[in-house]
Amino acid sequence: MIVVTGAAGFIASCLVTRLNAANFHDIVVVDNFSVERKLANLQGKHLREYVDRGEFFDWLDLNHEQVEFIFHLGARTDTTEQDYAVLDLLNLNYSKRMWEACCRYQLPLVYASSAATYGSGTLGYSDQDEALLPLYRPLNPYGESKNNFDNWAVQQAEKPFFWAGLKFFNVYGPNEYHKGRMASVILHAFEQIRRTGSMELFRSHNPAYTDGGQMRDFIYVKDVVEVCFFLMQHRQHSGIYNLGTGEARTFLDLALNTFAALDQPADIRFKDTPEDIRDKYQYFTEADMRKLRSIGYERPFTRLEDGIDDYVRNYLMPGAYL
Repeated sequence: MIVVTGAAGFIASCLVTRLNAANFHDIVVVDNFSVERKLANLQGKHLREYVDRGEFFDWLDLNHEQVEFIFHLGARTDTTEQDYAVLDLLNLNYSKRMWEACCRYQLPLVYASSAATYGSGTLGYSDQDEALLPLYRPLNPYGESKNNFDNWAVQQAEKPFFWAGLKFFNVYGPNEYHKGRMASVILHAFEQIRRTGSMELFRSHNPAYTDGGQMRDFIYVKDVVEVCFFLMQHRQHSGIYNLGTGEARTFLDLALNTFAALDQPADIRFKDTPEDIRDKYQYFTEADMRKLRSIGYERPFTRLEDGIDDYVRNYLMPGAYL
């Protein structure tokens, strides 16, 4: 059996689809299944069992001998969350329990970290030196919770025989309909263009960047799950890995390609970045991908143009799921 936590969410549900495509049908999905708006992400998938996240560790105690691999992708992912107690419960302490269970039962583990751990990026975006983890200054409590776990994990004397933490950069793609304001800019762009015929981007308040010239490393969710699948098969070279494309692109690129995928003329307008987030706004992120490449991952990452075209035409326009 393969366990996937956060399974009704965005990335994890896409991973379940990838596993099914490879004929893995003994999948145990773990989540808070009371959030009905997420359940459509799992419809039609081949699954063995649903386990509530609050009951998972009791379930694992009884079933660990049948478990082959754990993908721990469940978390509180709202980057505006200010309740440290919630983040400590779901992102830090739950992940510690998962780590300890994988050590106890000798289970391989891939877990979700985040590029939010890098903060403003003043120390760069390299995943090579884990000694830098305590020096990172995330810009929000969510990033702190992820960095706190990364830092805790690498300091543990006892580790799963294989483990990998993945620092997701800006992931976009199918199955994020439920995410609301936390959905990718591409989904928001699609909805805004369909509704108004135009799109608003934040104006730059940094003289080094033009309006719309702010840059992010946007990665298609299909690429993310390919890396997860590779690591499940690879099971060597434990550590923390960046997961982006290694190529930063501008928000203007994103907007223009969304208009193109909709076959509509571009009408892009700019508004001031809200003052309450202006001092925490990242103007540039770009994953250093050499570490993942060095362990044998050779598959090319989807170009932003191709990813947006596929996402808009094959998923957003028909309202389809992956």
